[in-house]
Amino acid sequence: MFDPNRRTIPEQPPKAGFAAGPSKLDAIRSVTLSLVYLPLARPISDAKVLTGRQKPLTQVAFLFCEIVSEAGHSGLGFSYSKRAGGPALYAHACELADDLIGEDPNDSARIWDKLCWAGASVGRSGIATQAIAAIDICLWDLKAKRAGLPLAKLLGAHRDSVACYNTSGGFLSSSVEEIRDAIDHSIASGIGGIKIKVGQPDPMIDLRRLDAVTSHIDGRVPLMVDANQQWDRTTALRFGRLVEPLNLEWIEEPLDAYDAEGHAALARELATPIATGEMLASADEHMALIRADAVDFIQPDAPRVGGITPFLRICTHAEAKRMRLAPHFAMEIHLHLAAAYAHEPWVEHFDWLAPLFNEQLEIKDGRMIVPARPGLGCSLTGKARDWTVETCSFGV
Repeated sequence: MFDPNRRTIPEQPPKAGFAAGPSKLDAIRSVTLSLVYLPLARPISDAKVLTGRQKPLTQVAFLFCEIVSEAGHSGLGFSYSKRAGGPALYAHACELADDLIGEDPNDSARIWDKLCWAGASVGRSGIATQAIAAIDICLWDLKAKRAGLPLAKLLGAHRDSVACYNTSGGFLSSSVEEIRDAIDHSIASGIGGIKIKVGQPDPMIDLRRLDAVTSHIDGRVPLMVDANQQWDRTTALRFGRLVEPLNLEWIEEPLDAYDAEGHAALARELATPIATGEMLASADEHMALIRADAVDFIQPDAPRVGGITPFLRICTHAEAKRMRLAPHFAMEIHLHLAAAYAHEPWVEHFDWLAPLFNEQLEIKDGRMIVPARPGLGCSLTGKARDWTVETCSFGV
């Protein structure tokens, strides 16, 4: 009912900076994409090679993204692919890059959605989102550099260092003697945990190698094993029961990466924690693991799931379930993300990427130190430029 005594306030024009729609504090001026092949010192084999599903790994393809804004800020991000996929990542990123010009680099979430919709016909996981990942990570690096903060601090760090374990010395292509030497070197350099590969066609060989490694470590650091998805449910359960007296930190990827139900059954049956998630290529695929209580350690990979923006979504849901975090590979990125996770995490130490970056991460007393440098704290070496096979620029 109309009230003649009620005062009315005339509509006010919007204040400057609060107009409808996103306002710009800055704008992307240029985007440079590069496809780089990192050669490995020796061919690498895990259980997928011994079961005939893959060939030994000899190089890793990287998609690097470099962005410069009108205000003079810059960022660096990357995604990667082992074996096939590198040219496809690069090609899809080139299709999307022109859409970035003029966008506010601060609007990383909105830009992620825009790029995802631009490539919607090829889906929301796999190559489609892994190409976006290099861009998204670059934008977060730029944002942290603009603030003058390490990325971990920008996100809200819980800690200044993260427990780290080494994988690169424990592949099935290495003999037990080589693994022992690698273990001694890792522990002497400050590494806080060791992971070795299992999942061979004959599980008894795995058990013999594991027994030798366990005796050599002699309780000095925690030990993890990784089957790389090569067991069925029965084999995984039998193996898990046999190794329970070893007090392993976790059993990684015992089953197919998409078998959330099977991982959940193992997690219920075994006292040894279950870890998986590295091969999943979207946040939604991780949600199936989280909803099913399928893991004790969730292992997302930011370049694989689409970047830091979807990685943080995964962390929000995993934190609520009190899950531990152990991101896969790319320690240069994941150190910052793990430092900002609520529950004590692990980060994976791989020395493969060292030739790509001028800066090296510090390890002390079993932990990897979050660098004080702004952003990710990484810059590309001359070798990375030399290994570049394709590059393109937009907006310049």
